[in-house]
Amino acid sequence: MLNVLRVHLPSDIPIVGCELTPYVLLRRPDKTVTTDDVLETAPLDGHFLRYKWYRVQNDKKVAVCSVHPSEQATLQCLGCLKGKIPVSKSYHCSPKCFSDAWQHHRALHDRAASAVNENGNEEEEVFGRFNNSGSGSINTGLSSSASSANLSNGSATVYPATVTQRNGGETWFEVGRSKTYTPSADDIGHVLKFECVVVDAETKLTVGHTNTILTSRVIPAPSPIPRQLIPVDGMGSLDMDGRITSSGTFTVLSYNILSDSYASNDLYNYCPSWALSWPYRRQNLLREIVGYRADIICLQEVQSDHYDEFFAPELDKHGYYGLYKKKTNEVYNGNINTIDGCATFFRRDRFSHVKKYEVEFNKAAQSLTDAMIPTTQKKTALNRLVKDNVALIVVLEAKVNNQPVDNPGKRQLLCVANTHVNVHQELKDVKLWQVHTLLKGLEKIAISADIPMLVCGDFNSVPGSAPHALLAMGKVDPSHPDLAVDPLNILRPHSKLVHQLPLVSAYSSFARTVGLGYEQHKRRLDSSTNEPLFTKVTRDFIGSLDYIFYTADSLVVESLLELLDEESLRKDTALPSPEWSSDHTALLAEFRCCKSISRR
Repeated sequence: MLNVLRVHLPSDIPIVGCELTPYVLLRRPDKTVTTDDVLETAPLDGHFLRYKWYRVQNDKKVAVCSVHPSEQATLQCLGCLKGKIPVSKSYHCSPKCFSDAWQHHRALHDRAASAVNENGNEEEEVFGRFNNSGSGSINTGLSSSASSANLSNGSATVYPATVTQRNGGETWFEVGRSKTYTPSADDIGHVLKFECVVVDAETKLTVGHTNTILTSRVIPAPSPIPRQLIPVDGMGSLDMDGRITSSGTFTVLSYNILSDSYASNDLYNYCPSWALSWPYRRQNLLREIVGYRADIICLQEVQSDHYDEFFAPELDKHGYYGLYKKKTNEVYNGNINTIDGCATFFRRDRFSHVKKYEVEFNKAAQSLTDAMIPTTQKKTALNRLVKDNVALIVVLEAKVNNQPVDNPGKRQLLCVANTHVNVHQELKDVKLWQVHTLLKGLEKIAISADIPMLVCGDFNSVPGSAPHALLAMGKVDPSHPDLAVDPLNILRPHSKLVHQLPLVSAYSSFARTVGLGYEQHKRRLDSSTNEPLFTKVTRDFIGSLDYIFYTADSLVVESLLELLDEESLRKDTALPSPEWSSDHTALLAEFRCCKSISRR
């Protein structure tokens, strides 16, 4: 007979919006052990599995801390209530929690106050008095009505009106009948119960005992303060010489999302295991990515199975078309489905796909060694150069309604390169060679069509490194220390390390803007390179590795996504975290084209 041997959840902390799929271990009638599902539509030896989910609701109302969502709240910020900030943001588990989070929390009040002041109201009238010492008005006696508002989130219950069971002060509502359940806002603060039992397919009666699991209380998905697009004083003079200027703008996002295959508990042991789990991270990443509303999205470290099963179908629902290039697998020995790669999405209503180029640095390495490396050294050379990295280059055409009205005969094309360069810090020659190889490929495209270009990705190279210098300056100084690492002599002569593309880093536009309002953004730049102080933050590393470069003769930066500071990441917290689900931060730039090309 079919027997259930074990039932458990990968994480016992359920989060709103994140699927819960229990692990069910079965013993088949032939004594073999499996985790395969046995559905009523396909019974095994006359038996199938029946699943049920319950919400266990106590009469006592429970509110959850906004900073430590696995903790019950004991106090509430009255300023949030008066300012009509979402109730869930107002809860804290202790006075210390509230005090520690004050600098971060105060930003919510500041933004709400700005919105209120625009309507002619006095800030103090709405928020009461707040000082800078880390204190605010708080309510330590949580009312049941306030907690209830948080738990219901203002929406009607979707659960059956019939109460499944009452037990003292506890009520169980049946909320699901499939193996997987996705908690909703109505579940916040409540325990969930999962039941699994073997059922006779003919009589529909249960056989044997019922296996149950109780979860922790459901917590809301933590959400960071939204990042704003900041207008910049781009290089407006670029379009003053009579070149064709389109009034339309477009936005480009570049983001290394941290592949699940790399997100190990050992490497990121400072991140709670529930926040590091893929079911949680994928929903949080999707929410963040969709929230930016970018016209073009360049993602790195996207696993091939996650692209096919999650990102492509989910972003399709939001109007995006996707293209993908998986890394090659000469080096990788694991599950081929978990190999990551680069994914580029674009809005179907803004662009159409013209052409796709795939760059496999392994193939370039083979060609290089065949041409330059003596036979006796080929194996050693390939061992150093073959690292599976790739680049995806996509040529897009703007849709007709974005064309300059005075030039209906022109096409607005755009070339977008998306890459992830080798990570190993000791292989400085390989990094530089990969970047140089990509740029030479882009130069060939530029020769064939005078076309605006974007070069996005994770270059695993800090500002001022040789790869960054090549991208930003068009050449590498022969005395650059990175050039000292070249055991294969693939970088010689150093005079070949040049390109003719007029590339500029988008985020350097912050440094070129003037005005008091930009000082806080400039403080988040490295003064020597004008790049962000960091785009990756872990316990072992903090610095910039990600960039959006653009051809400055054909594109103008209109605005940039504000950079994060250490306050935004919360004190003493590295990435990933419950709020931010990658160890990298997203970059987003808005551009305006100042060049079109004729139809060919």
